Amino acid sequence: MTIRKTTEKDLKRVMEIYGYARKFMADHGNPNQWGRRNWPPEELIRSDIEKGCSYVCENNHGDVVGTFFFNHGKDIEPTYVTIDDGEWIGDDIYGVVHRIASDGSEKGIGSFCIKWALDQCGHLRIDTHGDNTVMQGMLKKLGFTHCGTIYVYEDNDPRLAFEKIT
Repeated sequence: MTIRKTTEKDLKRVMEIYGYARKFMADHGNPNQWGRRNWPPEELIRSDIEKGCSYVCENNHGDVVGTFFFNHGKDIEPTYVTIDDGEWIGDDIYGVVHRIASDGSEKGIGSFCIKWALDQCGHLRIDTHGDNTVMQGMLKKLGFTHCGTIYVYEDNDPRLAFEKIT
């Protein structure tokens, strides 16, 4: 598998992957994280592409099978400034992954994308909905530490915050 920046030509496929991911989450006990608002909206993904923060994962045949947002820098995620019931491990430059999804066609797509992001910066933060046990299990398997609770701007649902420093 390989990772590359998303292009405008990928947009239709990326939105298909998000549709698959919403159904997968609902079928696995997590109908609210993206399902209530049909998240993420196409306008947001277009903005991510323009900013150079949207990525796709291609399988060995060149098919787009996953997608995610990745950025890194100092204090790049405003919703991570305040963390309840814990604290972040590190206080230096970090990367953040959001909106990670796969089409379910192959095992390990999510792990591959997260490992790639971690390789880019060595310090990664990520959050997920409390009902997203699939993502929580993957993060724990990859050695991430649960650090506390954060809140996003889109809704009032708390998010479990995880971090890993290599």
